[in-house]
Amino acid sequence: MPSQPNVLYIMTDQQRFDTIAALGNEHIYTPNLDRLVRRGLTFTNAYSTCPVCVPARYTVRTGCEPPTLRIFSNARSQPVEGQASTMEGRCGPYLPRTLQQRGYRTFGIGKFHTQPWDEELGYDVHLHSEELYGTPAQRRGDAYARWIADQHPAFDYIEALMGERTEMYYMPQVSPLPAELTVEHWAADRAIEQLQVDDTRPFFGFVSFIGPHPPFAPPVPFNRMYDPDRMPNPIRGDPATDLMDEQIRWMNYIIWADDISDARARSLKARYYGEISYIDDCLGRILDTVEARPDADNTLICFFADHGDHLGDHRAWQKESFFEASTHVPFLVSWPAALPAGERREELACLTDLFGIATHAAGDVEKRDGVDLLGAVAGTAPARPWVTGMYGEPGSSLFKIMVRDPDWKYIYFANGGRAQLFDMRQDRRELHNLAGSCPEVVRRLHAAAAAACDVPGAREALDADGDLRAFPLEARPLTRIHQFDQSRGVSGFPERPEDALHAYRARQDRARTGGDA
Repeated sequence: MPSQPNVLYIMTDQQRFDTIAALGNEHIYTPNLDRLVRRGLTFTNAYSTCPVCVPARYTVRTGCEPPTLRIFSNARSQPVEGQASTMEGRCGPYLPRTLQQRGYRTFGIGKFHTQPWDEELGYDVHLHSEELYGTPAQRRGDAYARWIADQHPAFDYIEALMGERTEMYYMPQVSPLPAELTVEHWAADRAIEQLQVDDTRPFFGFVSFIGPHPPFAPPVPFNRMYDPDRMPNPIRGDPATDLMDEQIRWMNYIIWADDISDARARSLKARYYGEISYIDDCLGRILDTVEARPDADNTLICFFADHGDHLGDHRAWQKESFFEASTHVPFLVSWPAALPAGERREELACLTDLFGIATHAAGDVEKRDGVDLLGAVAGTAPARPWVTGMYGEPGSSLFKIMVRDPDWKYIYFANGGRAQLFDMRQDRRELHNLAGSCPEVVRRLHAAAAAACDVPGAREALDADGDLRAFPLEARPLTRIHQFDQSRGVSGFPERPEDALHAYRARQDRARTGGDA
């Protein structure tokens, strides 16, 4: 094996698995993702085991699954009896700290979605660019927002630097900033600076882009790359199958996506693809910098997403389901000095395995809850028999679990005790629920799901007989979400329209009287 390689992890937020031209998407332009496909391995069956921002990110940095993390949604649950009170106490040192201890220079740039937002993770250089700011101090502490305020103050008036949220969440938009000032360009610039640092140590770098997470607001000219009428419509199956997961109706409503037409869905996909092509352009500058290094071939690059986006498939928007659009992620691994180039791999993989990839490359694999995926590729370690995913607090009606083996996907919903089964060889669009016609497969995967819950942190999902708990079927109450700039005192729509103008009027008054504008 070569000497300790550099390790560069590049993560996008909410990028579907099927958004890379070289992997078969004829509608999208991704020359630099295509370049990564040619550079190494593409794992075509890779999954986010809890497909939403916070747990996915903790999975990557810990190598542990939701029962150990005690994170089953964007909220954190309390440890159960016998578990350590801290995350690193339960899981071990975070990935950057682990590699730091093995002699690596570490840097992290972009979105981390930690709780608290400024949690120390083990990076020598740690530059945040989070999506939302809860207080003035947080906005000032955010490296990207501070850069805008200090270096480009003409744009600091913008409350939502990445585009409007709340009722505009799924409305086609354009970036309020020019392409050279967006958070994606900023992240690429900061990554390039770190890649050019003169240091004899190998580096571990983590670059976490905020896009293509909604709002879909690519900058000019990426906002007009794609004609909406050339975009395919969403894929829909039987409503009874598509909407079996109550989370879908609830999520559609909460982010104001409960009445999106096919025409608007095509427009949204066009802007979503524009976001990806823009990130691809930023990625190209990072790859150019890597390739300019003398140790380029001994640089391991992993590209992946935290989860996908339904984009209207199965009548759903956002994520948090175990449909492929939500849980299946792009997963590219390249290391020219040690791995073949341009190969497609069908081994089951998940974000948990990223911990083992980095530590394997560093010389001493530490799998934690994952597998040694590089060892599986080399034939020196076993492949995964299946991937298990969990969402929702175990022991509540929100709990659901997925088991994906090489041929089948099984999903069990505690709400109503219902199940879905999809033939992943013949029905990758998941249009036909076979749970009622393949009882032996259901029994086998149901037993695997129950066994996966028989661990500290998830046993509440089981009943007294050790089977998965079921609750009476009920619809979730619908509510809306407001995501305004709380760092500037904006928390929702005003009771009276004129109340939104107080600060605006005050600025006008100061300007008229000669005060600071």
